[in-house]
Amino acid sequence: MENPNENKKQDKPINKIWPPKFNIIWIYIILLGAIAYMWTSYDKQDPIKSEWLKVKEQMVATGDVEKIIYVSNQNRAEVFIKKDSLSKYKEMFGGKEPKFGPHFFFLVSTNFNPEEQFEIVREQLPPENRFSIETEERTNYLSRALEWLLFPILLIALWVFMFRRMNKTMGGGGQGGGGIFSVGKSQAKLFDKENNTKITFKDVAGLEEAKVEVMEIVDFLKNPKKYTSLGGKIPKGALLVGPPGTGKTLLAKAVAGEANVPFFSISGSDFVEMFVGVGASRVRDLFRQAKEKAPCIVFIDEIDAVGRARSKNAGFSSNDERENTLNQLLTEMDGFGSNSGVIILAATNRADILDKALMRAGRFDRQIHVDLPELRERIDIFKVHLRPLKLIEGFDIEFLAKQTPGFSGADIANVCNEAALIAARNNKEVIEKQDFLDAVDRIIGGLEKRSKIISPGEKRTIAFHEAGHATVSWILPHANPLLKVTIIPRGRALGAAWYLPEERQITTTEQLMDEMAATLGGRAAEELINGKISTGALSDLEKITKQAYAMVSYLGMSPSVGNISFYDSTESSGFNIGKPYSEKTAELIDNEAKRLVDESYVTAKRILTEHMVGFTKLAELLLEKEVIFAEDLEKIFGKREGSQPPTASEQIIENEQQEEKEHEVKEHEAKEQEVSKNNE
Repeated sequence: MENPNENKKQDKPINKIWPPKFNIIWIYIILLGAIAYMWTSYDKQDPIKSEWLKVKEQMVATGDVEKIIYVSNQNRAEVFIKKDSLSKYKEMFGGKEPKFGPHFFFLVSTNFNPEEQFEIVREQLPPENRFSIETEERTNYLSRALEWLLFPILLIALWVFMFRRMNKTMGGGGQGGGGIFSVGKSQAKLFDKENNTKITFKDVAGLEEAKVEVMEIVDFLKNPKKYTSLGGKIPKGALLVGPPGTGKTLLAKAVAGEANVPFFSISGSDFVEMFVGVGASRVRDLFRQAKEKAPCIVFIDEIDAVGRARSKNAGFSSNDERENTLNQLLTEMDGFGSNSGVIILAATNRADILDKALMRAGRFDRQIHVDLPELRERIDIFKVHLRPLKLIEGFDIEFLAKQTPGFSGADIANVCNEAALIAARNNKEVIEKQDFLDAVDRIIGGLEKRSKIISPGEKRTIAFHEAGHATVSWILPHANPLLKVTIIPRGRALGAAWYLPEERQITTTEQLMDEMAATLGGRAAEELINGKISTGALSDLEKITKQAYAMVSYLGMSPSVGNISFYDSTESSGFNIGKPYSEKTAELIDNEAKRLVDESYVTAKRILTEHMVGFTKLAELLLEKEVIFAEDLEKIFGKREGSQPPTASEQIIENEQQEEKEHEVKEHEAKEQEVSKNNE
């Protein structure tokens, strides 16, 4: 019969014990242990230096020397003591008898004949005390080997060091090996399902029109049949154009986060390299990878670095590396070869300098303009950047958006961050309205310099200068409405005035003339009050001079010059050298620009003379308070005549707010009716 216990033993799983995996650390541990054992067990001591006379009289005479070895090529003699006599020299070796020799040594001079001297002394000793004499030459093979190998080792180490540095600088490290041989590989970062960005279109405030066009590209990649069923084709490329800080790169990041396709991101400067042919090679490698991952999106940031218009003078740049790179990029985007499934996104703030061949349909079919945000868009952008901030209850975001005309998305993010820093600096628990106003002043005008030493006379001149700006801008109906005036130095300015310019798309001659008169109000105030002028109006004069010449030569606002514009928006003047008009026309432009400036200056002086009482009162108030606001000017001069009706964007916001209130009232009434029905 079978033993049931044996069956149970066979049914049990056998836990096989595997030997530990090999690890090179164990070899290091064994070597260190062997070295430690040898160090502790090996009790060799260095020989003690002595002299020949001492050895002759104290050691040889007593019969303690066993042998003397003369090393001829080192002029050195080594003395070995007999084992029976070692106890005599214990104290010299620290109380321990050394196990190995030599025990002593002495140096031999060139005049000393060691073999002859040793033999004479040995013959004088009795036979039992005689020592043996040995002569030898020693060669340190290790030092010789190091002498021969040191230079090659240094060369190899230098080569490895340079190889690694070139590997890092030329992208070898980021390509998973290859070193200098991967210099022609693409430097693009790949974002796919594993390492996708977390930014979506919800994080992009404003830019509604731009988002619609970009989302269409994403929608095509997700639902291609929706478009191909009607025979349509997706655009091959889209170019994001706009001022710096408006959110072009952020929009591309949102595309990477929304699209469920591979996304390649690269900068235009990554194509340009010091080696000839590298840029074109990287372009080829980028599109090769993109075709393998198709359908996919390739984003080229700051494409103007490689897409600048090619020179028309072939003699100077016939073999330019940047032009070769651009030619390869043009070929890859829409050349003879197939490039289906690869969509190109690019961003630049200098679209005017891009090559025409790059801008044509079939390469960049669409130009998506990303402009500075309007009032409504600034409110949405502020809402995004204010999410992580601790704000005071009832904070008015619309007021803040009205205080920041012309701010880009990056500027708004900077305002929010500066406000948080200012509130923390003042030990506040929440961020208040004044913190944001201080942040706006800090960004526009610079840091306050209250420690700057200004004499009373200079301070009075600055006060009347800024009061002149404020008075003229308040009286003239078409000038920008004033917000705040200060005589506290900020940045490089001794005083400053803040305006809230109307957000308009076109500007009339009357508006430009009133703005010029308001700009010249400071110089006119100095002349009227002090009877002399100063250097404080430098920036004002620079501004109105450029504006006057632009009105005459660009905008056609001079009756004498007529409806002619010499402005070249495309910057494609070619080989034209000098001004595109005659000397007579140039003289006429100069005279007309001077006439416009003189008329504006006369207007400024007239306004200040007519309102001298209020102007003087405003300057004295500015000397007293150092900072005045629009409310103070309204108390002195009355309500401003040039107050404009609300703009279209402001009217839209008011209508939306009114609709939200009406919707809330209706919802509240509906809830009350439901409650009453339930009670019945």
